[in-house]
Amino acid sequence: MSEAVIAGTVVFVLASFVGFEVIAKVPPTLHTPLMSGANAISGITIVGAITAASLGSGTTASILGLLAIITATINVVGGFMVTDRMLEMFKRKPSPRSAQDEAGEA
Repeated sequence: MSEAVIAGTVVFVLASFVGFEVIAKVPPTLHTPLMSGANAISGITIVGAITAASLGSGTTASILGLLAIITATINVVGGFMVTDRMLEMFKRKPSPRSAQDEAGEA
């Protein structure tokens, strides 16, 4: 193995551990704003992956670029779905009395 592959693997493993520890310490009230920020970063990742896939020379670069586009898109869509679901939890539900009033008016 080349030194670049080993160095890249070490950085990836360390970033994974640090990322897990940081995310594990986030209180639930901050989760939705952080998810929105992560969605924006993943959108930037999609643009970079499209650029890498189009400028890559060779089949391997194109396949890796396509894989990056797919995974970043899944991350963005899933993140927006989770964010929307969490924001729905904070909306007020109509009270039973106002629902009866609306039914009586109709």
